Amino acid sequence: MHPNAPDPSGRPQHSDLIRGLGLWSAVAIVIGDTIGTGVFLVTSDMARAVGSAALVFAAWLIGGLIVLFGAFCYAELGAAFPKAGGPYVYLNRGLGPLWGFLFGWMSSFLERPVAMATLAAGFLRFLGFLFPPVETPLFTSHLGHYDFTFTVAQPLAALVVLAVTAINYLSVRFGGSIQMLLTSLKIGAILVIVVAGVLFGKPHAVAAASLATHADSLSLGLGALGWGTIGAVLTALVPAMWAYNGFNDLGDLGEEILHPEKNIPRAIILGLLAVGGLYLLANIVYFRILPFAALAQSQHVASDVVQTFAGSRGAAWLTIAMAISALGALHVVVLTGARIPYAMARDGLFFQFAARLHPSFSTPSGSLVFLGSIAALLALSGTYEELYSLFVFAVWIFFALTAIALLRLRHTEPNLSRPYRAWGYPLTPLVFLVAAIALTLNLWMIRPVRSTLGLLVILAGIPFFRHWRKTGLAIHCHAR
Repeated sequence: MHPNAPDPSGRPQHSDLIRGLGLWSAVAIVIGDTIGTGVFLVTSDMARAVGSAALVFAAWLIGGLIVLFGAFCYAELGAAFPKAGGPYVYLNRGLGPLWGFLFGWMSSFLERPVAMATLAAGFLRFLGFLFPPVETPLFTSHLGHYDFTFTVAQPLAALVVLAVTAINYLSVRFGGSIQMLLTSLKIGAILVIVVAGVLFGKPHAVAAASLATHADSLSLGLGALGWGTIGAVLTALVPAMWAYNGFNDLGDLGEEILHPEKNIPRAIILGLLAVGGLYLLANIVYFRILPFAALAQSQHVASDVVQTFAGSRGAAWLTIAMAISALGALHVVVLTGARIPYAMARDGLFFQFAARLHPSFSTPSGSLVFLGSIAALLALSGTYEELYSLFVFAVWIFFALTAIALLRLRHTEPNLSRPYRAWGYPLTPLVFLVAAIALTLNLWMIRPVRSTLGLLVILAGIPFFRHWRKTGLAIHCHAR
């Protein structure tokens, strides 16, 4: 074991990071990380996947329930192991060092950089609603059956990634304050859509006649499930899970949260419940105002809805608020994500420059530079939909492994101090585990090339793990 590896006893170690985040800052981080671009954009992707409003709502509800069960798992593990790196620590303890390392490797090369690039691409899509020239194609190339279009938005998205990464050089307290402000703005944007849509939006003819029957059609549809419907709902869950993602990231800041044994579970569950309620209300308004066919083809769902009752100026102002929402989510993804390669490098299991802390701000400067550079390159390489599909595939493999780690720790370490215990155990982690496996396999079938590339990137970490672990053991033995 490396001299700086996590203490097997679970006792707190000295940390150079600063505990500066209270409960409400933590709640703001969960909400701010989760509400990014998804709720404003992905309903159209879901509608095209399932073909009916009832099944879109089914996907949102099923997805919300799955992530709530997942939140119980992450709340228990976060309270038990409040350390930088979050799941890197949980998997290390629950399944073994290789699995913890592969999570950190995946997060460093795929999850966080892809999330950063996707949020920047979503920000540029909002900008495209306000300034259409942003979406102007520069050139198109062909690779087999795949057409790649490079637009003005992609280099701009890379610049946005670099700018937000630079902001994170400041301090964790400053970052928490920024997140409180940005989270308030994005909650306000959703509430404006909901309240103004109900007060001023005119229901389309079909909605006026049929919204009252959605519950009946939903129950009938789910009662006659076939494999085609199940596959369609699983496909619709991919964008929904992108929209819900973020509840799992708070644990990465375990060493920077005040009273983490209480505040991590509270913040994860309170934040996710608030997000789920806002998402459902927003989607009710979307389907109330836009006909299904128009919604399914929309590239800017929330903006198009607002335009129907507030005109172009009102839609423009709200689109600006949604763009700010994307920036807020990007900020917190960078904030939390930089702690993972930092924690690994501190344990001797990553490139050592990632262990550097800024001498004045105590922020992981080396890790920030690393993530920002990879995310900027990814922002140049793909569009919004392509990026979030790769993200969901990579992340949900490790959601399944985290559920397994929780189940195994309950069995192997029954006396471990657990300030919070997952509600509904063992049913909730088992449901979360099965859902994660089903979603991952379905995404592999519908996006085999990108999913296979993602898996190869993850597996490429194994020789690096063996090298760094061997080097760390050699240093430790020599020191002895």
